[in-house]
Amino acid sequence: MSLNVDFFDETNELKENAIAQIEELINFAAAKEGVEPESEVSITFVTNDRIREINREYRDKDQPTDVISFAMEEMGEGEVELVGADMPRVLGDIIISVAKAVEQAEEYRHSFMRELGFLAVHGFLHLLGYDHENAEDEKKMFSRQKDILDEFGLKR
Repeated sequence: MSLNVDFFDETNELKENAIAQIEELINFAAAKEGVEPESEVSITFVTNDRIREINREYRDKDQPTDVISFAMEEMGEGEVELVGADMPRVLGDIIISVAKAVEQAEEYRHSFMRELGFLAVHGFLHLLGYDHENAEDEKKMFSRQKDILDEFGLKR
């Protein structure tokens, strides 16, 4: 049993094997984190222009970024949690800029797949509640990311 991962490649730039590897990586990370099988997540690959729009609209930052996550499990004001409903866990959405992944892979001198994998795992951990708002949380999150990527075989 694995996660239900929906992929959307708005750039039409990714090869099927790249998407398959990211799906395998996300399932690997989910197993490491004890996420229930059949949980749902979507990953959308976009252009820098599109992620800039999303960043501006939702985060008031008018610039492209590499990855944005929208966790579905964070309760907003006035939202009611469904208890006892036998439904799959919906983790949320991860948006990744392919252009930023290419740029950062060159900058950090590692493969495009390592960078794409890093961004996918980073976004996924955010959906699970990890954050990097302070030094302690950042150390915990980045250490977890590195462990998952290294164990999966996407080393720097």
